[in-house]
Amino acid sequence: MLRCAPYLLPFRVWKGLGVGLFLLAASCAPVAEPPTRIAPVQVNYLLVDKSDRELLAYADGVVVRTYTGLQFGDAMFGHKQFEGDERTPEGRYTIDTRNPKSSFHLSLRISYPNAADRAYAESQGLSPGGDIFLHGQPNTMPLGRMSGDWTDGCIAFSNAQIEELYALVADGTVIDIRK
Repeated sequence: MLRCAPYLLPFRVWKGLGVGLFLLAASCAPVAEPPTRIAPVQVNYLLVDKSDRELLAYADGVVVRTYTGLQFGDAMFGHKQFEGDERTPEGRYTIDTRNPKSSFHLSLRISYPNAADRAYAESQGLSPGGDIFLHGQPNTMPLGRMSGDWTDGCIAFSNAQIEELYALVADGTVIDIRK
């Protein structure tokens, strides 16, 4: 498509041509089309690396987003086994629901505990816990970001990061969490 804009000529040339020719030239010069906006991709696999504090988001086997600086439970290393142990689960789960009215900006729930997690905790006479989320920062917090590991086993992102991830991830997306 052609759009009209003035040709880039020195002022002395425009002055010599007169206003009429300037207006004619200004009304019909070709201009490149602005780039079209590319729709966001649908992410179908998430990989969390607790040691590197990052989440890699994949679409059909290709990394399309990387989120860094993640925050975890106070006991960051080791697999979550019991309610209150402040650990983030390790293993394969799915995103099973989303909460647009979360107390932590936005949140995506992880399907922890699975059958093996429940069986182990029950064999020890304890609850495996639950309600593990990928989420933003607390809504009650002033602008900024909490520092250090502070969740009860969830994975915290900046609000901007969770907004983008929330839009890219559907329920049922597989998430692998590794140490």
